[in-house]
Amino acid sequence: MKKVLFIILIFTICVPVFSQERPDALQMFREGRFEEAVRICRAELETMPRNLDSFVVLGWSLVSLGRYQEAIDYGLAALRISRYDSRVIQNLGEAHFHLGNNREALRYFELFFSLVESGPRVAVTYYLVGEIYIRLGEFNNADIALTTALHLSPNNTRWWARLGYARERAGDFRFALEAYDRALQLNPAHAEALRGRERVLPRLSAS
Repeated sequence: MKKVLFIILIFTICVPVFSQERPDALQMFREGRFEEAVRICRAELETMPRNLDSFVVLGWSLVSLGRYQEAIDYGLAALRISRYDSRVIQNLGEAHFHLGNNREALRYFELFFSLVESGPRVAVTYYLVGEIYIRLGEFNNADIALTTALHLSPNNTRWWARLGYARERAGDFRFALEAYDRALQLNPAHAEALRGRERVLPRLSAS
């Protein structure tokens, strides 16, 4: 009887140890612990080299760490496993955006939009497209992209200020003022919107 009780006791002690969950890379990413997420994902890929979810979280974490070329390298490896994974494609576009590879970023973003109509990354991707068009001096296209981003996420102060800037550069001063004013409604101290408003008001008075 004592032997049976001993075995039961050992079992109840050991089972929780062996049933503990593996480290969760996605949870690490959500908590902003990007280096830990990278370490976990790389360990997962050592044992499961075709684990697409590990590639995805690894790519997100590398972009968050500013390690954009690494994110691209792993993203391209992931596409060899699944050619049309929208998460990988969006992350590749974002990495290229941060490296200033505007046309390459647009190519990936356009493919992303062809695959995804809604979701948590759609609004921010339209915002990034708007920023690319500002870089390229295509301000009407920037207006369209930023307006779409704000339709999906209307309370982003910075995006309203950037929309105001795109409209200002396009010479559309009345609607630029509207965008700057919307940014200031959300944050009256927003420096970019305040400066933009100061620039636009004299242009409206002179017209």
